[in-house]
Amino acid sequence: MDFRPLHDRVLVKRLESDEKTAGGLIIPDSAKEKPQEGEIVAVGSGARKDSGEVVPMDVKAGDKVLFGKWSGTEVKLDGQDLLIMKESDIMGVLS
Repeated sequence: MDFRPLHDRVLVKRLESDEKTAGGLIIPDSAKEKPQEGEIVAVGSGARKDSGEVVPMDVKAGDKVLFGKWSGTEVKLDGQDLLIMKESDIMGVLS
């Protein structure tokens, strides 16, 4: 299924966190925090100004990003758990 977010929204796939601590202890799924790092799967066309002009997005598909702990809405598409969030919820792009 193809999905294209509208306006200034992005579709993000969370990147999995490590299953071990630095000391080598294995962390069970129930104790893991959800990662705040992800990869952008799809982006919308951009926000619109009051004049109707489209402001282009600063991120693109494939970018690795950091976002807030409570950012976005969780959705399931094609069996994958993804997040839809506004571009403003993204704190930065990892290089």
